Amino acid sequence: MLSARPVAPATARPTAAPPVEALLTSATADAYASAVHAVVDDVAARLGAVRQPWSGASRAHLAELVDAVDLDAPGVGTDAALRESGDLYATHAVWFHDRAYAAHLNCPVALPAVGAEAMLAAVNTSVDTYDQSTVATLMERRVVAWTARRVGYAAGDGVLTSGGTQSNLHALFLARERAVERAARAGGPGRAAVLPRLRVLAAASSHFSVARSALLLGLADDAVVHVGADADGRLDPAALAAAVGAVRAAGDVVMAVVATAGTTDRGCVDPLAAVADVCDATDVWLHVDAAYGCGLLVSPTRRHLLDGIERSRSVTVDYHKAFFQPVSASALLVRERADLERAAHHADYLNPRENAEPNQVDVSLQTTRRFDALKVWATLRALGPDGVGRLVDAVCDLAAAVHADLADDPDLRVLARTDLSTVLFRYEPPGLAPERADRLVPLVRRVLFESGRAVVARTVLDGVPCLKLTLLNPAVTLANVRRVLDLVRTTAQALVERDELLHDDDVATHAADLVASLATAGAVTR
Repeated sequence: MLSARPVAPATARPTAAPPVEALLTSATADAYASAVHAVVDDVAARLGAVRQPWSGASRAHLAELVDAVDLDAPGVGTDAALRESGDLYATHAVWFHDRAYAAHLNCPVALPAVGAEAMLAAVNTSVDTYDQSTVATLMERRVVAWTARRVGYAAGDGVLTSGGTQSNLHALFLARERAVERAARAGGPGRAAVLPRLRVLAAASSHFSVARSALLLGLADDAVVHVGADADGRLDPAALAAAVGAVRAAGDVVMAVVATAGTTDRGCVDPLAAVADVCDATDVWLHVDAAYGCGLLVSPTRRHLLDGIERSRSVTVDYHKAFFQPVSASALLVRERADLERAAHHADYLNPRENAEPNQVDVSLQTTRRFDALKVWATLRALGPDGVGRLVDAVCDLAAAVHADLADDPDLRVLARTDLSTVLFRYEPPGLAPERADRLVPLVRRVLFESGRAVVARTVLDGVPCLKLTLLNPAVTLANVRRVLDLVRTTAQALVERDELLHDDDVATHAADLVASLATAGAVTR
């Protein structure tokens, strides 16, 4: 038997007092106000001085700046740290409000949402349980109920998430659990045997998160079945009906159909009513990914594009895309609250079963969760739904004007139509071989990005490389877009003259030289 050893008293060493003055408390309210006001003043000054989407600093230079900061060094104090952070981050951030930013699904943000963001960050509410959030939980549930009613879910419910990827994962998780439950009720095989047989049907244009969700949910490698689409990449209802029949004939189970209201590249909306007809007839869970197209819910002129969405079982919305909210702010909505309960898990230390409080952790895949609904609430109260809808219409109208403007352009060819606010195009003047036009796409994008003068995206549509504008800034005018397109055109023309680089696979090596030479020639000036 081991005998207990006496423990020698620890040698007392003098230590510095903990820096409690750096914490936000009632005692530091004045310091909080001073620090935040300084940040706001700095950001406001930077906003007013922005002349291009970002600084154009090289990745090597940015890495040097980041690596030069010693995170193990003694603290420099709140004011100095915030100044340093602004000089590093804000100086080289990508400004989505700049009128030459037209790349991805990023938007300028509504002022009331920014104010609400500051409020929720300071209070630091977590809306997982009621005893941590009180009124915040009730406000989130009201925002969810309002959005559900806009979808057409009379008794719908939902929960806010970090983004469309998580919302899609959550929806497919609920659909998976329903499929497993139904198999068990029918006396079929257990979970382990059912999972490899589950299939998710979607068009090839569906968001990549559908395939990733299938992987995370433990489905088979071939679980996502791509269904035929029309010329606009929209899910074909006839092909969907045939695919459902083929899956069942093979002895497998259609776990869910994913329709898209606003495809990432084309910005097109699937024929939701016709897709719902197929799902209703075959008793299949229909999920609509409306991350991009959710702004149509408040559009005064385009709401009809979502006709049929009310017949779905679940919907993804991204407020931080089409409602002009700071990231993150998304939601999963369901037509029937009982579906959400499939995610419930009870823990005695958090949400015991006998607790009658409205704990949102019961319906969320997250535990700790920000009160992002406050931003949506403040925006709706400030602008009203119609005000937000007019902003949505503005970007859709702009995209339509750009499409019309390019219809007869001799150099820039539009490749697809849109229901929302994207423009897919490429530099393809008469006489330029297709393979050379292909090669220009990544070069033009890279040169413009490295210059900092304009940010456009690139993608591949039906095997054809193209450039993409995603117009989500209601303040942008057709003249602003024309200036970006002129940059594309003049940059492409200059690159064609440097023909030797069109065959060099290492774009990064030459990007800086290209920027310098093209800027000298005036190709990337505004």
